Amino acid sequence: MNFAVHQGGLGSSLLRRRWAVTGAVASAEEKDARKALRRRRALKMVDRELSKGNYRAALSLVKQLNGKPGVLRGFGAAKQVSHKLDDLKLHESLQSLVDAILDLIDKCLQFALLDEVSVKASESMPDEGNESHCEEDHFLYTQFCFTYRLTLYDTMRQSVFCHYVNSRPLSSASSWTMTFFDGAKPSHEAGHFLVGYLLGVLPQGYEIPSKEALRQDRFAAGRVEFVGFEFLGEVRTTEIKEKKFRKAKMRSNKGKISSKTLNRFSCVIVAGLIAEYLVFGYSEGLHSDVEKLDKVLKWLGLPESGAYAQVKWAVLNTVLILSRHHEARLELAKAMSLGESVGYCIDTIENFINGEEI
Repeated sequence: MNFAVHQGGLGSSLLRRRWAVTGAVASAEEKDARKALRRRRALKMVDRELSKGNYRAALSLVKQLNGKPGVLRGFGAAKQVSHKLDDLKLHESLQSLVDAILDLIDKCLQFALLDEVSVKASESMPDEGNESHCEEDHFLYTQFCFTYRLTLYDTMRQSVFCHYVNSRPLSSASSWTMTFFDGAKPSHEAGHFLVGYLLGVLPQGYEIPSKEALRQDRFAAGRVEFVGFEFLGEVRTTEIKEKKFRKAKMRSNKGKISSKTLNRFSCVIVAGLIAEYLVFGYSEGLHSDVEKLDKVLKWLGLPESGAYAQVKWAVLNTVLILSRHHEARLELAKAMSLGESVGYCIDTIENFINGEEI
């Protein structure tokens, strides 16, 4: 009799424990669901402000939501490396990756330089006298630039492309090529978007070329626009003025932005190229982003050594951020390829941020 009572008491105790554990799990799941719902509602408000063109209001809203439990934790929270690169001891594989990306950036700058020299050569052609001779020289020079650009392009893609093509059957190599052209643009723009968001720069809109557009023109441009990079308009204005000053042999004033803004911009602008490289081991080498960074550094009047140090730091910092958030980057690329809203893309990032270190 006592034994039966004892057994009944033990069974009741185990049953209560099971209910307690099950209830705790259910409670945790409900809590997570409520947090997710709260975040989605908040991000819909951000989308509404962005759709109205109220970019500053959207940014203010995101800042208010940032750090609140269950809402946003990733905005501006990325861990960054020190600018004292000489004090850092990088693993050999990481150093090799950074060097390869810096080499690609250097070749992109050579593309841009050829364009600039070609324009200057055209502007310097005399209006009168020896016109036929000058036209012939300009034609030969243009041919040389075009041939050299092709050589640079082949050099940039040869090593990695040959690795994939030569080590696989023809059908597999062809499949990889199609995968690259279909996936490079979303990966590229997702790199910009993710790094910008994690560094505290709010994306205000984006565009991904369709697969049809890419098959017609593989250099079809995508874009991500950010709140806080309005100084780029001043850079463009200065560039136009300098073309006029060049003829008058005058120099325009240097630009000025905070070091924080420069650091953010440097990382965001190289993030597209780096994201492609991390996914495919190769980037198409479109030089518009690199050229834009180069123009900003020149606009600021940085010496060559200072500009190189800034780019090197940005590449290392961005490689580490994108590597830490590999899954978030892949899921974001999927969302952007489907044309989801900025708020939805931010929600995707928040859902896939892993670990304590952002």
